[in-house]
Formats: sequence, C-alpha cells, structure tokens
Amino acid sequence: MEKFDLAVIGSGPGGYVAAVRASQLGLKTACIEKDKVGGICLNWGCIPTKALLKNAEILNHIKHSSDFGVNISSYEIDFEKVIKRSRAVADRLSKGVEMLFKKNNITKFSGIARFLSKNEIEISGENNTEVIWADKIIVATGARSRTIPGISFDGDKIISSKEAMILPAAPKSLIIVGAGAIGVEFAYFYNTFGTKVTLIEMMPKILPVEDGEVSKQLEISLKKQGIKIYTSTKVQNLNKTETGVSVEIETSKGVEKVESEKVLVAIGVQANTEGLNLEKIGVEINRGYIVVDKNYKTNVDNVFAIGDVIGPPLLAHKASAEAINCVEKIAGISNNDIDYSNIPGCTFSSPQVGSIGLTEDKAKEKGINYAIGKFPYSGNGKAIASAETEGFVKLIFDKETDELLGGHIIGYDAAELLAEISLAKQNKLKAKDIIKSIHSHPTLSELIMESAAIVHNEAIHF
Repeated sequence: MEKFDLAVIGSGPGGYVAAVRASQLGLKTACIEKDKVGGICLNWGCIPTKALLKNAEILNHIKHSSDFGVNISSYEIDFEKVIKRSRAVADRLSKGVEMLFKKNNITKFSGIARFLSKNEIEISGENNTEVIWADKIIVATGARSRTIPGISFDGDKIISSKEAMILPAAPKSLIIVGAGAIGVEFAYFYNTFGTKVTLIEMMPKILPVEDGEVSKQLEISLKKQGIKIYTSTKVQNLNKTETGVSVEIETSKGVEKVESEKVLVAIGVQANTEGLNLEKIGVEINRGYIVVDKNYKTNVDNVFAIGDVIGPPLLAHKASAEAINCVEKIAGISNNDIDYSNIPGCTFSSPQVGSIGLTEDKAKEKGINYAIGKFPYSGNGKAIASAETEGFVKLIFDKETDELLGGHIIGYDAAELLAEISLAKQNKLKAKDIIKSIHSHPTLSELIMESAAIVHNEAIHF
C-alpha cells in the first residue's frame, strides 16, 4: 500500500490547486480523479463556456460591423465548429493540468475514490482496484447540476449545462429555467446564434445575488436583444411533447404555458458527496454539504473539504483560494482565514457583470451610512471609442470612514475591471486612495477612478 502525506479527491480548481500547492510545500501528494483532470470547471464549466461566449462576441461584431465601416454582406455559421473550438480549449487546459502534476511530482490516480477508513482510500479504476494511505485527505469533489424535483435530465429535450455545451445545432427555441450566472450566459449565447430564448426566474430579479440596479439594467439589455424574461415565476409542470417541451408556469398574472424545442435547467448545483463512503468514517453533512471549520477541517480530524462540496459561494476561484489556504494550514504555515466578503463574482453575458462586497440593499439592511459613486460607460473616452457605452460602475463607500464596501459593474469587460476594485477592497482602500491613483488614459479603468471621485464631488467628466 502506497503512503502519502496528502491525498486529494477531485482535480477541479480546488483539487488540483491543493495538490500543486501541497507538492510545492514538500508534501508527498496524490490526486484522485474519476474523469478528466480539471474537473467540471475546466472541462464542462468556466473555461469551455467562455470559449463559446467568445464565439458569440465575434458573431455580434460581425452583425454590427457596418457601424465600423466594414460591410460584411453575408456570412455562414458553422455551429459544429463553434462547439469543437470550445472542446479543444477545454482539452488543452486539461492537458496543462496533467503537465502541472508531472512537473510537481504529484501521483495521479484515475478512478472512483471511496473511504475505507479515515486514512485509507480505495480507488476503483477501469481495470483494477487499489488502496492508498494518506496522513491527511482533502475532499474536493465539487458539485453537479440540480434538477427540478420530479423531473430528470434526459440529455435531449431536458438538458443540463453540460449538454448545452455540446448540442449539435442551435435549437430553434430554448426555455432556460434559472436566471443566475449560468442561465444568463447561455441565454445570451444561444440568442446570439439565433435561438428564440425564454428565461424564467423564480426570484423577483435576474441575477438574484447582484445589486438591484445592475440586475435591472441587465434585464433591460437582454430584453432589447430579444430574450423573453419572466421573473417572480415558478415552474409548475414540465411535459415532453413530440416536438419539444411544454412548460406550465405560475406568474403574477396567473398560469401560462410556454413551449420550446428544449429546456435547460440551470437552477443551481448539488454537492457530490455520494459514493465516497463518508458515513463510514462519520463525516458530518448538513443540507447536502460537508461541514467544515474555518480551517476546512471536518469533524474527522485528518479529513478536510474545500470548494463547492462545502457550499456557497459556488465559484471556481473561491475553491482555489480555499485550496491554498487549507493546504498551507495543513503544512503549518500561519495564514489568515479567508474573508468571504472579498470574493468577487462575474457573469460573462453581454454586457458583463462583475461584483464584490456589499450591494446597496445589503448596506441598507446593515444600517450603514453609505455613499455611492456611480459613473456611466457613456462618459468614458475609451468606451465611446470602442462603441461600448452601455452600463456603469457603482462603488459603495462607508461615509464615515471613506472605506470601499462594495463594487458593482455592468458593461464591457466588467470581469477584468473588477480586479482593481477587488484589490482596493481587500486592502481596505478609501475613495480618496482610488482618486489619487493615476489611471492611464484612455482606459476603461478610469471609470473606477471617476466613480470614486463622484463621492467627493471631484469627478471631472460628470
């Protein structure tokens, strides 16, 4: 039986990062993966979807090329090639993780992991079964798409995000249940490629976790693009028909029926805890998620867990941050706990959405005396030159301390712009600090400087 200092179950953005960091710190490390390394994020989530969305961006540029003096009279869409490019991007990055394992002398096991004891893991591969021993074990098995109660995916008419990434052709019509980041991104993608998209959300607004103004602006934008949106709407029933799917929904105006060729269910995810034999070693689970302390230790002293399997926020970069924090603590490195208020979130629709920290509603709930600096893309030179004038940057500051409490962006490249706001919030910067930081011109980053300047009535271009 081979022995390791640390074994990691799962090789997603939590698992593979944990394995690499552990090896860097001198721990003899193993990583167990039942499928391709990189996990859902790299193979069926974050990365391939962004490849698809890039294709949508290119197509939109072609559709509006005449605005830039480039007249494209005709073009053809090779949807099969669109999908193939996405899969090639995912495959390339999966191979990259394989290279990281080799570079860092990480032993990779292919198969399904199951606890035999708190230190022993049985790995069932295609051709053999073996058992390894590890002093410490990290569970990083991630999560999978959640289904509507009583309704299961069939991979054809009722699909998950996985099937949505590999359809042989863009459907003529598509109902998407759930208007979180996944639902919104696929709505934008398929609408761009000519699908008639209907987006259904149970909560009062799309992107329910985002700032209210941002969600409202995005809804207006998506509707202008031709996407039909229902909010405060529940799915009561779903039936497959000869031509597609019929969905019965309950709206504020009563019960309606909507029909489409396919239905994509994007109502969230559930943790992958089944089959690990966690009950045998007594690991505590609550509401489907593994329970951990601030050091990511379960109630079993040598077993840890990170990422989606321990619950929200369900984000790849959150899993990676937890991986590094957890491994460094295991290795005895003094480390601060992660501040979850400093974890950014992004939606890669068009326009993009990026946010971190408190929304205005949350600031009100907490009774904080706050100030808002809000600057539109339409007032920024680079945005105007790029014909990307939709959206705004909204910063929330504590009036008494001038400290940044939250930042929210809707507009072109919001996900990239968010990095500066994240850095500012992490380091407790004040509005005055941002104002005094010289931003290169012309850049979209000036939006952030101007937003901060508005708070002190110092904005030059507003």
